[in-house]
Amino acid sequence: MLTLLNLLSGVALLIWGTHIVRSGVLRVYGADLRRVLSRSIANRYLAFVAGLGVTGLVQSSNATALIVASFGAQGLIALAPALAIMLGADVGTALMARILIFDFSWLSPLLICCGVVLFLSRKQSRAGQLGRVAIGLGLILLALQLIVAAAHPITQAAGVKVLFASLTGDAVLDTLVGAVFAMVSYSSLAAVLLTATLAASGVISLKVALCLVIGANLGSGMLAMLSSSAQNAAGRRVVFGSLIFKLIGAAAMLPFIDLAGGWVGAVSLDPQQTVVNFHVLYNLARCSIFLLFTTPMARLCMRVLPDRPEQDGTMRPRHLDEAALATPTLALANAARETLRMGDTVEAMLNGLLGVIIDSDVERARQTRRMDDDVDQLYTAVKMYLARISREELDEADSRRWTDIISLVINLEHAGDIIERAVADVEEKKIAHRLSFSQAGLQEICDMHRRLVDNLQLGLSVFLSGDLKSAQRLIMAKERFRDLEREYAYTHLNRLAGQSVQSIETSSLHLDIISDLKRLNSLFCSTAYPVLDDAGALRKSRLRGKRKGEQGASRTAEAPFAAPPQPTEENTDGTEHPGHPQIIR
Repeated sequence: MLTLLNLLSGVALLIWGTHIVRSGVLRVYGADLRRVLSRSIANRYLAFVAGLGVTGLVQSSNATALIVASFGAQGLIALAPALAIMLGADVGTALMARILIFDFSWLSPLLICCGVVLFLSRKQSRAGQLGRVAIGLGLILLALQLIVAAAHPITQAAGVKVLFASLTGDAVLDTLVGAVFAMVSYSSLAAVLLTATLAASGVISLKVALCLVIGANLGSGMLAMLSSSAQNAAGRRVVFGSLIFKLIGAAAMLPFIDLAGGWVGAVSLDPQQTVVNFHVLYNLARCSIFLLFTTPMARLCMRVLPDRPEQDGTMRPRHLDEAALATPTLALANAARETLRMGDTVEAMLNGLLGVIIDSDVERARQTRRMDDDVDQLYTAVKMYLARISREELDEADSRRWTDIISLVINLEHAGDIIERAVADVEEKKIAHRLSFSQAGLQEICDMHRRLVDNLQLGLSVFLSGDLKSAQRLIMAKERFRDLEREYAYTHLNRLAGQSVQSIETSSLHLDIISDLKRLNSLFCSTAYPVLDDAGALRKSRLRGKRKGEQGASRTAEAPFAAPPQPTEENTDGTEHPGHPQIIR
C-alpha cells in the first residue's frame, strides 16, 4: 500500500511540476508568446514552428491550445494557421518528453534550491517568476526519480501484475486508458513520461506502452475540447480540428502498432527510450502529413461548427479570455482591449445622439438607446472579469492598471446612461412637439459635440498608451470645453433676451444638452489624471491663493452677470493657459 502511495505521490508531483512551469512561463513571457503566435500566421510552416516553440516553453500543448482557441474566438487568427500551430504544439510536447527522459538527477536539487531563493526573495518580479519555473523543472526531474523508485517494487506485486494484465492484447482499450489518464493528469506530457517509466520498469509491455502513448495524444485533444467549451464556435473549431487530426492519426497507427514497435525498438533496446522515441516519431510523422491538409480541415470544421447569431442581439465580450485569468498581465491586457471596445460603442452612441438632434430621427433614437444595453453588457462582463483576477499576484504597476481599467469602465457605463437619457429627452421635448433649435444654438451643440468626440478619442488613447504629453493636452482640452460650455450658456441667455422664438421653445432642452455634454467630457478626460499623477505633474490642490480667491469672489459679486472668459487655444510657446489646471511641466 505504501509503495502504491509513493507512486501516486510521484505522479502528482510530476503533474504539479508541469503546472508550475506552465504558469511561471506564461506570467513572465505570456504577452510575448501570444505576440509570437499572433504574428506567425503568414504561412502554415511558420505557424507550425511557432506552436512547437511555445509549447516547448510552457511544457503543455493544452496551454497552447487554450491560447490559440482564444485567438480564434476573437477573430485574431484564421482557422487554417491555428490548426498548424496546434500540430506544432503536439510535436513540441513530444520533444520535451524526449529531453526530460535524460538523466538529470544531479540537476533537480540545484534547480529547486536556486528557484526557491529567487522566488521568495523577489516574488513579484520577473526573476521571481523565473525562479518559479526553475522550481517546476526541478520537481519534474525529482518526480521522475520517485516514479522509477516506486515502480520497481510494484513489478514484484502479484496484485499489480493482475491489474496491468488487463491492458494486454486490446489496442483500443489500452488507447482509451491512456486518453483517460492524460485527461485526469491534465497533461499528456506527464502521461507519456509515466508510461515510459512503467515500461522501463517492466510493469507494462512495449505494445501496451505504445497504445497508452497514442491514447495520451487523444486525451490531450479531448481535454482541450472540454477546456474550450465556453468559447464561441470560432474558438471551438480550433480544438475540434486538432482532435479530428489526432483521431485520424490514432486510427491509422493502431492496426500497425506491432510493426511500429519493432521498428522503433530496433533503434534502442531500452524500453523507456523506445517509448519516448515512438512518441516523437509518431507525432512528427502525423503532424508533418496533416500540415498539408489544414485548409480542407478548416472547411470541414466550418461546416460542422457554423457561426450562430446571438439570439437577443446584444453585444458579447470578445477579448475576455478565461484561460488568461491565470496570467494576470494577460488578463489585464484583455480587459483593456474590451474597455476600448466599450469606448467605441459609447462613441457610436454620441454620433447617434447628434443625428437625433439634427434630423429628429426616431428610428436612430431607438437604435442609440439600444446601444446602451451593449455598454451595460460589456460593463458587467469586464467588471466580473477583473474581479476574478487575483489581486495578490499583481505587482504595483499591474495594480494601478487594474484600478485604471475599472475606473474607465465605470465612467463609460455612466456616459452611456447619460447619452441614453439625453436621447430620450430629445424625443420627448423636441421630436414629440415638432420643435427645432435655432441655427446658432444648433451650431453650438455641433461644435461641442465635435470637441467631445475628439476628447473621447484622445482619452482612450491616453488610457492605452499612458503618454504624458497627450494627458496634458487632454486636461487643457477639458478646461477649454468647460469654458466653452459657460460661454454657450451665456449666449443662449442673450438669445432669450432677444425674444428668439426657437430659443425660448427649446431653452430647457438646450441647456440640458450642453450640461450633459460637459458631464460627459469630464468622464472622458478622467483618464489623464492617473498618468499625470504617476508623472508627478499634479498639484495637491487646484485652489488659488487666498488673496486671489477673495478678489475673484468680489469681482463675481460686483458683476454676477458678466460674460464668462473666452476659451483660448493652446499657446505655441508652451505657457500656461488662463483657467487651466496647475500642471507641472
